[in-house]
Amino acid sequence: MTLPHPIVHHPFVIALGPLQLTGFGIAILMCFVTGQAVAQYELRRRGYDAEPVNDMVFAGVIAGLLGAKLYYVVVLRNWNAIFDRGGFVFWGGYILGSIAVLAVVLKKRFGIRRMMDVGGAASAAAYAVGRTGCWAVGDDYGRPWRGFLAVAFPHGAPPSTAGVMAREFGIPLPPGAGPTTVLSVYPTQLYEVAMGLVMFGIVWRLRDHKHAEGWLFGVYAVLAGIERFIVEFYRAKDDRLVYGLTYAQLISIGFVVFGVVWMSVFWRVRERWPGIYGSRASVPAPEASTA
Repeated sequence: MTLPHPIVHHPFVIALGPLQLTGFGIAILMCFVTGQAVAQYELRRRGYDAEPVNDMVFAGVIAGLLGAKLYYVVVLRNWNAIFDRGGFVFWGGYILGSIAVLAVVLKKRFGIRRMMDVGGAASAAAYAVGRTGCWAVGDDYGRPWRGFLAVAFPHGAPPSTAGVMAREFGIPLPPGAGPTTVLSVYPTQLYEVAMGLVMFGIVWRLRDHKHAEGWLFGVYAVLAGIERFIVEFYRAKDDRLVYGLTYAQLISIGFVVFGVVWMSVFWRVRERWPGIYGSRASVPAPEASTA
C-alpha cells in the first residue's frame, strides 16, 4: 500500500552490462574530485604549489571511507552492515579523514594553517556534491511529513515505509498505516545539498580575508556545525541522546565551539602568524624526481 503523493523518488543507477554504477558511488567520487580541484585552484591563486593536495586527497579518501564505515558500525552498533555497500556516516569519515590529511601535512611540512585555510572551501564544496549521492540512492532522508515538498522513497536505502520507520527509527505507525505503507518524508538530503552550497558560497566569498592564515577554516567549522545541527532535527534517526540530541548534533556543537575558538586565535595577523599572502617563502620546493 502506498500513500498518494506527487513526488516519488527512484534510485539513480547506471547499468554497464553486469556492472552497476550507483549515484552514491559516483557522487562520492565526484566529491573528492571537487574538493581536490577547489583546493588546488585556491593554492595556485595564492601563489603556492598545488601538488601536495594529491597526497592529501589520497590519504583522505582511504581514511575517510574507513572512518565513515567505522562510525556506522561501531558507534551506531550496526554490526551487520560492516560488509554492506551502504552504511557510511559523514562525521566519522570527516574526522578520521582529517586526521589522515593532518598527518600527511605535518609529515611533509606543507603548512598546516595554509592547507586548513584552503581546505574550508574545498570541504564545503565536496560536502554539497557528496550529499547528492544520498539523494541518488534514497538514504539519509527525514521524518514523515505530508508537506508540499515531501518525498516518498519506495525503493530507498531503506524504503521509507511505516514498518521501517517504526523498526529502525522508533517512529510510531501513523493511524491507518500498515508496515508496508510508504510514507512521504522530509527530503533532508536536498536540504543538505542546498546548505552545503550556501556554506561554500560564504567561505569562497571570504577567501581573500585579512586575518591570519588558517582563520577561514574556523568559518567553515562554524557553518558546518550549524548546518548539521539544524538538519538533524528533521532527520529520521534512532540515536537521540541528551535532550533528544543525536550523536551528530553533539559533534556539531563541538565543531562550532572549535571554529569560534580557532577564528578568535587567528583573528589578527602577527609575525609568527602571517596573512594568506605572507608566508610564500616557507613553501617547500617540489622534490626532484629520482626516476
